[in-house]
Amino acid sequence: MTNFKKTVEYIEKKSRFIGYLFSCQQIDEVENALNDLKKEHKKATHICYAYSLTNPFLEKAVDDGEPSGTAGRPILSVMQKKNVQNVCVFVVRYFGGIKLGAGGLVRAYTKVTSEVLK
Repeated sequence: MTNFKKTVEYIEKKSRFIGYLFSCQQIDEVENALNDLKKEHKKATHICYAYSLTNPFLEKAVDDGEPSGTAGRPILSVMQKKNVQNVCVFVVRYFGGIKLGAGGLVRAYTKVTSEVLK
């Protein structure tokens, strides 16, 4: 199992969001961590994430089925504002049956990312 530095949990309208902070230097480390999370959270609705690598410089945001721009981009935006690099933030979501809307999703993913980066 991948060694995650920190995890946080947040509940919003019965949806459960679990944030993971992972230190990484290469894309294959991100892929391995994602595969570990998929094994651990088989029933999760979404595993959204963003990463920022420095050598070579590469950033990516993934919504994993959430409406475009409501998950990966907010995660990456918080990372950029906090000026963190060589990290990946994953947010696992278990849908609670109540739709949050685009604004609610952005707020939830932003909050979890901010908390996991503290």
